[in-house]
Amino acid sequence: MELTSPQTDNPKQPNPTYLKQVIRDLGLKVTQQRMVILETLLTGRAHVTAQEVFEVVCGKAPDVGFATVYRFLRTLCQHGYVTEVRMGGLPARYEWAKKKHHDHLTCVRCRRICEFENLEIENLQVRIAQSFGFQLTNHLLELYGVCAECQKAPDRPQILA
Repeated sequence: MELTSPQTDNPKQPNPTYLKQVIRDLGLKVTQQRMVILETLLTGRAHVTAQEVFEVVCGKAPDVGFATVYRFLRTLCQHGYVTEVRMGGLPARYEWAKKKHHDHLTCVRCRRICEFENLEIENLQVRIAQSFGFQLTNHLLELYGVCAECQKAPDRPQILA
């Protein structure tokens, strides 16, 4: 089923009908806990950890446990609604996947994540897969470096090796 936009006229408030449809499409019962987790995911920063989602959710629904948040994020990942982005040995970050494909640049000092699209890179990845006899079904490209702001402050400690 093709879902409608997650947003209402208010960009900070996702459409409750959309949230319920996502939960039902997962084969789950619609609960207030799941609604709050989805709303938090759709209205917060683009790349969040399970802990960050949990902390926001706790402010709205104190009865929601970390395990509930984590399990629901994993379920959303398994069904393609959320993408897990890994940065070295740091906790996984999650982002809403029902948007146009993009890749990531991650700063190893401040952890800032920049999203980008590049048709040349996309085409090259398809050609490389084909040269090995693969039909590409999905991919995730993450590039690591030091952002412009962190380059201006060389005394700032590096987070990742």
